[in-house]
Amino acid sequence: MVGKVLGIRDLEQFSSRRSSIYVDPECEKFFELPLFIAASSNDITTKCQCWQFSPGKEPALRSFTEIQQQLQQGKKREVKNILRENSWPINSPIRSQLWPLLCGQHLTKQNTLDGFYWEMVHQVFGTTELSEKPIMLPAFVDATHCLPYHLTSTGRAVADRIVNVLGYDCPDITYSPVLYPITSILLHFMSEEEAYICLAGLVGSKEKVFINQTKLLHEVTWKTVMQIAKKHTKSAISYFQRICPGLKLERVFMDWCWWILAGLPFQHLVRIMDCYFHEGIKVLYRVALVILNLFHKECQSNNEWSPDNIKNDIGNAMIKFCKKIPVSPAKLLHAAFSIRGLSSQYISRIFVKTEMLLKSRSVLNSGSKQLIKSRSSDNLPTSQSQVNIQMMSHTLTIREMHSESCRNLLFTLWSWLPVRITMYQPVLLYTTEEHGCSLTTFYVRVEQHEPTLLMIKTCNNEVFGAYCSSRWFERNVKDDRGQRQAYFGTGETFLFSLYPERAKYPWVGIENDKDLGHSSELFMAADSKMITIGGGEGQAIWMDENIRFGKTDSCKTFNNPPLCPSGDFEIRVLEVYGFVGI
Repeated sequence: MVGKVLGIRDLEQFSSRRSSIYVDPECEKFFELPLFIAASSNDITTKCQCWQFSPGKEPALRSFTEIQQQLQQGKKREVKNILRENSWPINSPIRSQLWPLLCGQHLTKQNTLDGFYWEMVHQVFGTTELSEKPIMLPAFVDATHCLPYHLTSTGRAVADRIVNVLGYDCPDITYSPVLYPITSILLHFMSEEEAYICLAGLVGSKEKVFINQTKLLHEVTWKTVMQIAKKHTKSAISYFQRICPGLKLERVFMDWCWWILAGLPFQHLVRIMDCYFHEGIKVLYRVALVILNLFHKECQSNNEWSPDNIKNDIGNAMIKFCKKIPVSPAKLLHAAFSIRGLSSQYISRIFVKTEMLLKSRSVLNSGSKQLIKSRSSDNLPTSQSQVNIQMMSHTLTIREMHSESCRNLLFTLWSWLPVRITMYQPVLLYTTEEHGCSLTTFYVRVEQHEPTLLMIKTCNNEVFGAYCSSRWFERNVKDDRGQRQAYFGTGETFLFSLYPERAKYPWVGIENDKDLGHSSELFMAADSKMITIGGGEGQAIWMDENIRFGKTDSCKTFNNPPLCPSGDFEIRVLEVYGFVGI
């Protein structure tokens, strides 16, 4: 039977849905309850700390039905505000329905059918009975951070089983240290099967990031938090660097998620999860910034956190501070959501720039644009990437057979793509060999897809192209004055050459934080007569309306040389690929 944290007054309405609820009979002034009762007769959590009822009149809190109706009407912003403002007590039964509802928004796979989870359990373990022997955890789990949050040995075994099944169903997960702690938290408020379905939604989400699944994206995340903190918590950063002159911020921020997941009291964590399951990882970013500022403030007023006591290990000091955090869950969240200038767009921009920089550094020699022929798992992190390369090689008609196989060239190209894109299957949208040489046809077949990969083979056998981050349809988007924008796209766009030279030319803004001016952000442009990629004192790729002739120059946006020696080229084949499932 699935148990929850319940007060006496909750039992009557709740017991009609659950046939067995464990309640300590001595809970009059306060109650001491296991946070979860397993689907079997054994409860899988230990008794945790007591939660005392607040005296006086309780605030009117929004109900599950109200939130469900808002979501059904597509009012996600209203739901966001409700989740931020309604401090349901930790003993509230609402989360048994609310959390599955919130996580269910993000489901994309057909793995929510009745019995799917238990079929997977049987497939992985040969039985649905819970083994008494320890279960070996998947390689993506961080064994040092398998936080149980009061789960008993049975509860931990259930969590172990869930992450194993998830790893079996999602083989592309190669590194995800926060997945186990979130599993443990979910189990406090729902059944094993419900917890699995919630995790499947978080892992498979396309619109928002919840759980990183590769080492590269894990590194991108903590470096993103560090960059944001440098802007929004300047005083705290300056203070820590002043008391520890040799402090490397990287060491502190590598553990940023454990300030929250391993440090904060459970009642704080539960309220954060209320918002996180709807809004994504940006909630954790905001909370981390508040923790930094609060810790800085305490360091200046509390001898326990004096420079002499913390300078040798600020990272552990922060986790200890979080365990005693001097604000309530409501005040913590209020402060987190009061931070100005921290929009989703801003966070996404920092994240993408950081990811691109790390990818560029991993595959390029410093100062040159020659590829290091690496076969590391960070460059191609998943088995799905390998499958996708094979799929593209089967459809690719731009084949260069002189010195290297087509597949090796694609391996190189795949190592340059944003990691999240390598997870999706490529699909051939347009090829001049099949669909003809017409810009009109090009737009009809390509313009609604984002991103796209353009590959050109010239009559001189040069092979080059561009990864285009935005839809070509944006050529029609008008500004506030009703005028079409000349250029569009984002800094994720890049150029590449595969033959005879092999090189990637990323946006110049990746390695330069300064404002480089308008000429450095001319990513994509198009109209009925031409297509252009890259601008500023030249166009990196220009093609005419018949997709027959083109030219290539150096440009300020990518700081690239001409992609073929002559500058002018005749197109033998143009192919454009999209990605299924985005």
